[in-house]
Amino acid sequence: MKLCRYGAPGAERPGLIDADGRIRDLSAHVDDIAGATLSDDGLAKLRALDPATLPAVEGPTRYGPCVGGTGKFMCIGLNYSDHAAETGADIPEHPILFMKATSAIVGPDDDILMPRGSKHTDWEVELGVVIGSPCKYVSEAEALGHVAGYCMINDISERYFQSQISGQWTKGKSCDTFGPTGPWLVTRDEIADPQALDMWLDVNGARKQTGNTRTMIFTVAQIVSHLSQLMTLQPGDVISTGTPPGVALAGGLDGGGYLKDGDVMEVWIEGLGQQRQTVRPDP
Repeated sequence: MKLCRYGAPGAERPGLIDADGRIRDLSAHVDDIAGATLSDDGLAKLRALDPATLPAVEGPTRYGPCVGGTGKFMCIGLNYSDHAAETGADIPEHPILFMKATSAIVGPDDDILMPRGSKHTDWEVELGVVIGSPCKYVSEAEALGHVAGYCMINDISERYFQSQISGQWTKGKSCDTFGPTGPWLVTRDEIADPQALDMWLDVNGARKQTGNTRTMIFTVAQIVSHLSQLMTLQPGDVISTGTPPGVALAGGLDGGGYLKDGDVMEVWIEGLGQQRQTVRPDP
């Protein structure tokens, strides 16, 4: 099942993608793709609906972030062995956790706004994990049972802010629009193996990233279990699980190749849809 949120920013409505790829309105059944809707019981109720009986959404419409009410937007750094190698970093012993501000979350095709003075805005195609039920002190064997589903995230980063303005990585990760999410939340029953998904990212039609989740250092189950030892994960929390090689940072801060006004990114993960963002300066 593919769930989405559509409409103007701040006024998104819940939707379901039918077998023909059309959006069907779920407003009569749920308030949002959030909270209890993401539980196994909530998803089962939606799965029991006949999409043909739901109102079809006509005409072009904007996809919003595929999950509402996100309390925590967590990210795992250096989680692909081939990406760690390209940056010269050691393989981490435990998952590297940093946070993105939830105010960074935007729709999958919304513009990316480069912060004032930015010269090092970068891209990162990532598998997103959406928590469906409260999760604390779970084992790896139990972890995926707390996942509502998966989505695509472009973990936009300002590398100078991230590494040269003293403080945590969060500074370079949390700028407005730096978290395009969606277009859909694909429920976990449709993703047979989250560790076997191809992915790529293009900038202006040129392939920059090509990878597969099989090269993740820590699996989705390991990440969810690890985080649950540190904090309670709540429905709607999002975990961005790291990126494969091909980021601009691999050339160093002075290596060039970073995003500029007018650049267009296209992002794809197997089974999770596609994103397209245009880069603009933040006024």
